[in-house]
Parts: sequence; structure tokens; C-alpha cells
Amino acid sequence: MRKLQVLFISTPAVGNLVPTVEFAQRLTDHDPRFSSTVLIISMAQRPIVNAYIQSCCSTASSATAINFIHLPSPEDPPSPDQYQSSFGYMCLLIDRHKVHVKHAISQLLHNEVQVSGLFVDMFSTSMVDVADELNIPCYLYFASPASFLGFMLHLPILDTQLATDFIDSDNDSIVPKDPSTKLIIPGFANPLPPQVLPTYVLRRKQDGYSWFLYHASRYKETKGMVVNTFQALEQHAINSLSASGLPPIYPIGPVLDLGGPIQWHPNRGQHHTILKWLDDQPMSSVVFLCFGSMGSLGSSQLREIAIALERTGFRFLWSIREPGKGKLDVPADYANAKEILPEGFLDRTAGIGLVCGWVPQVTILAHQAIGGFISHCGWNSILESLWRGVPIATWPIYAEQQMNAFQLVKELGLAVEIRLDYRNEGNDLVPSEEVERGIKCLMEGDNEVRKRVKEMSQKSRIAAVENGSSYASLTSLTDRLAAGI
Repeated sequence: MRKLQVLFISTPAVGNLVPTVEFAQRLTDHDPRFSSTVLIISMAQRPIVNAYIQSCCSTASSATAINFIHLPSPEDPPSPDQYQSSFGYMCLLIDRHKVHVKHAISQLLHNEVQVSGLFVDMFSTSMVDVADELNIPCYLYFASPASFLGFMLHLPILDTQLATDFIDSDNDSIVPKDPSTKLIIPGFANPLPPQVLPTYVLRRKQDGYSWFLYHASRYKETKGMVVNTFQALEQHAINSLSASGLPPIYPIGPVLDLGGPIQWHPNRGQHHTILKWLDDQPMSSVVFLCFGSMGSLGSSQLREIAIALERTGFRFLWSIREPGKGKLDVPADYANAKEILPEGFLDRTAGIGLVCGWVPQVTILAHQAIGGFISHCGWNSILESLWRGVPIATWPIYAEQQMNAFQLVKELGLAVEIRLDYRNEGNDLVPSEEVERGIKCLMEGDNEVRKRVKEMSQKSRIAAVENGSSYASLTSLTDRLAAGI
């Protein structure tokens, strides 16, 4: 029997593409009526993304029921005068792929492939136009939390409040006229302090904010919104999204790449050294510090962390990355970490700590030696940490991470707070004393947070198996796709 084809397109970033590919695989594994095709947008400035794509294509086979189509580069790529940020560049680049996406789908239709739906991610919503032109049902795949989806859907309304109740500050960000202002956001049980809003929202004059508004306005045009979360984790947010007037919500998570990037990452050679070091550490004794594929901290902040680690005496595995130099550049490993850390730090901590560059995070979190995770609070990282039952200390950096940190600490009680509103810019420096307190709170004793994380770990696994809430939601979704609606 000829399979029904489901198409996927994603923002070309690891945090977006990996969960999209994993969801495509999850869907085909769940229902043998379907096969999946991922339409690939490439960026020369994203070598990690390109390595991942190459690995996916080399391992794809008829057994995986997932295919990849590389889209040509646009004839008129964005020029520097057309964007202010890397996010603005990305959104323009995706938009200019519409003609190629339409051509690729038209070729499939010409070959009598039955296309049941096109899934777009949170920042590729311009492809809704293509789906409409070809009369294909279009769905949103949202790889961030349901709480952030609620925020995005509310953003066009919030825009009016930001324009009237906020003013521009000296650093080009808006601040509330009344310092006590809190925001009522659907998806959050508690009022939200403005300082945890995404940087692109606080900088309303820049292109990132206009793109946020654009994408948010298009979510409601889809036939349904699929979210990488699960009922037990975000019950309040999911229920608030189930209001009338919105497309159906399908919480189908956690969608995780548990194999991780060990097989495809360019720097995977150091992985075995790290695992061997962890094998020699006592169970749950190591604090793991990692800030994501796009995360990096300045040298002054790294020194403060080093001082705190040395004071606590805890065993540690610390992944540090050098910030990118230009707008479109991504973080890279330091050539010599010794030069930016306090003098003698590496020698003094040689017996208890390991400083490294890139690490296969999901694999590290699975190791029995890891007892706590200082994280940037990217949603993929949160889901991975919960799955493995490893408690988090929050250190958000960019995107929606500040809101994720707020939800984890203030609403769900699933994390320890180091900072909720940190931004890697200006004079925002977390002193060593504050870092030290956070590490001790994370690692010492059998605290309530650790207990809740262990319980949520079990719930995350139950959600994904047969008769679980996410399994049932995915069944509802596939039934609707099969009906062509």
C-alpha cells in the first residue's frame, strides 16, 4: 500500500531542526500509514547543522520511512542592509525559499504522491502561503513549551500594552513606566515580570520584534498546533491553549534525540575522554555546566564561575564556548581555555574537574555520575534533563530561555534559581558568591526539587508510551492527517 506523505520544514538551527526530524521519525514510527519528507534549508554559517543534515541523509533508508530534500539556495539571499540580527537574517532566508518549497512539493504532487500535510516550525510560518496555494493542510510544530506558545499567541495583544505602559531605556530596551508592573500572559499561572521577556520583545525597534509579531500572527492560520511537551508537565499552559477559537492543540512530547550528536558532531573525538573521566567519578557527584549549541559567556563571567567551582569543592564537568565574532557566527571551542580562566585554576582542580569544549549533552546527562545541571534552559535541554531525572539550576541566555527558567522555578518547582533574567550583554555579571550558592543548593542533600524532578522523569516516560497522554494525542493527530483535514 502506498504510504501517505507528511512534509516538514524547519529553521536551520540545531535547536529547531533536530526536534523536527525526531518528530518526523516519531510520527512514522507511530503510524505505518505515513512516511515523512524533511525539506532542508542550508546555511553555510551553520557547520554543526550541516554536519547533522549530512548524517541524517547518509543513514536514511527505506527502513526509517523518512526522506530528505535539499532545497536550492535563493537567488537573492538577504543582504546586510536588510536585517539587524542573525534572527532577522534567518527569517528572511526562510521566506526566500518559498519558491523552492513550492517547486519541491509540486514535483511530489506531479508524481502522484499523496501529501497529507505540511508541518512548519515556529519561525518558518511564511510557508503557510505555500500550503494554501497547493491546498495542503498546514500544521504548526512548536518545539518550545506550551507556555511560550501561549505567550506568542498573546503577543499581538501584548504589543498594545508594551507601546503604552513601557518606555525606551538607554540600552535600547523597553522598561515599564511603573517598576511594579507584571504581565498577565495566557499559559502562565503567575503574573510575569517584564525582565524575563525575550530580548527581541524588549527591543521593539529592532527587526527581531517585528518578526516575532509576524510569526505569532500566523499560528492561528494552521489546522492544528503540535507542541513538544506533555500534559503532566504543562497542564496549566495546555489547558489555557484549549480555548475556543484556536486550532486544536496536540501535546505529543517529549520528543528527544536520545542518541545525541555523538555520531555526527565535528568535535566528537573528545567524547570518549569525557565519558572515561565520568566513569571514574562517584554516582551523582558531578555538576554539569553547559549552555547549549548557541550559548557562550564572556571571559569575566567564566572567571566568576571558576572561582565558585573551586570554592564549592564539587566535582564538575564544564563545557565552555567562545562567543561568535560576527552577527551570523556561532560559538566555537576555545583554542586555549587556560588563557581565559584564573591563573592556576586548571592545575588546582585537576583532580575533581574537567573543562572541555563541545560535549554530547544528552549522553552526558544519562551518565550516573551527573548529579546536577547548570543549564541555559533551552527547551530541548530541559526535556532531556527531566527525562534523565537530573535537577537543573537556571542560567538563561537568549531566546525564550528566561521565560522557561521562570516557569521551571516559580511555577513548576522543578529547578533551582541562579538567575531567571540573565542576559549575556552589558554589565550583567553573576558574581562568584551567587554562583556558589546556586551550586550548593543544586548539589547538596535530597531536596524537594530533586524529588519532583525524579517524579516528572517517570511521568515523561509514561506520557510517550501506549495509553499515555502524548501517545493518545499523536494518535488523534495521525487520524486527522489520514483524513486529509
